[in-house]
Amino acid sequence: MPTSQSSAGHLLELIRSGQATTRSELQTATGLSRSTVGMRLDQLFRAGWLRNTAGTSTGGRPSARLEFDVCHAAVLVVDLDTTHSRVAVTDLAGTILSERTEPLPVSEGPETVLETVASWMPGLLEATGTEAASVCGIGLSVPGPVDWETGMIVEPPIMPGWSRYPVRATLQAAFTRHMHVRSAPPVLLDNDANLMAYGEQRHHYPHCPALVLVKVSAGIGAGVILSGTPYRGIDGGVGDMGHIRLHDRDDALCTCGSYGCLAAVASGRAIAQELSRAGVPTASAAEAAAHLATGQPDAVRLTREAGQRTGEVLVTVVTFLNPAVLVIAGDMASTPFLTGVRELLYRRAMPRTTAHLTVTTSQLGDRAALMGAAAMVVEHLYSPEIADARLASAGP
Repeated sequence: MPTSQSSAGHLLELIRSGQATTRSELQTATGLSRSTVGMRLDQLFRAGWLRNTAGTSTGGRPSARLEFDVCHAAVLVVDLDTTHSRVAVTDLAGTILSERTEPLPVSEGPETVLETVASWMPGLLEATGTEAASVCGIGLSVPGPVDWETGMIVEPPIMPGWSRYPVRATLQAAFTRHMHVRSAPPVLLDNDANLMAYGEQRHHYPHCPALVLVKVSAGIGAGVILSGTPYRGIDGGVGDMGHIRLHDRDDALCTCGSYGCLAAVASGRAIAQELSRAGVPTASAAEAAAHLATGQPDAVRLTREAGQRTGEVLVTVVTFLNPAVLVIAGDMASTPFLTGVRELLYRRAMPRTTAHLTVTTSQLGDRAALMGAAAMVVEHLYSPEIADARLASAGP
């Protein structure tokens, strides 16, 4: 049932968005009486979600400002990647309070990976002085397609054993064991490129109406943010651009089993293979990025060429979506790759399409998925409908 436009959750949304931050502004925005606004705010204050701050004075008595208290709860966020895993504790603004990264590839399977990352959580919470009961949610970033409605990872090309695995329930059970508690907070998960795009948009481009992020690491994926919301498609398949076929590379075998995919030609894994063929032994995208960081000539050349091949595909993406910002992220995000993308994009796309387009690299770096996961959890749990349900379940 949709939340009332005058509910406590709706008032919270007005305050969090900055549309109304005083009692009088809330009355004007909602048409509610002063007493009703006061009752709704009392609910939010009892929950610990709001705090008063000093307002600005215009000559008379300053009005008290209402502010969302980003420190009243914490979020646990997990970023799973092909070679390593990262877990962090954040406040409700997405500020990282403690963090741990270890070699832990997703190829080890869901049981091992989820149990291991859960075992890191007690130490991270202890380091910040956070109780388990203060964790309002867990956000999980994964390098594969996610059906948002079911929370299931669906046929991920590089995550053997994860397809339709009960990730939410397994991580919650591991949390309760390691934290020695009887219940666990909700677990939300999404594709890593989606969350990286969301993190970039929320923290650096909050007013951007359309943003596309392309993650180039072992594979290639994209996240799309439209009007401040991740666009996921009907079952989480949006942005799988690494498996768009190139017309002239039928010889390139992809990890998905097909030939000619962009990822088989332009990903970090593909660059590593080409470096090895050129006499520079390179076992992974991370090693290719390390060669690139030292200015190794073959790494620079191959990365720029990979950017050009990716740019060929992005011409269609940019023409179709007309975004304001295009972000290149991941291990291979660099000046050579960005240069290659720009060369093809500006050469082949219509001038009108690129006239107001910013093409840049990630500002959040390897924390983009963590910060996007935190934003996902907060936006979901404090949305009007969910907020009202949480307040109702808490009782008087």
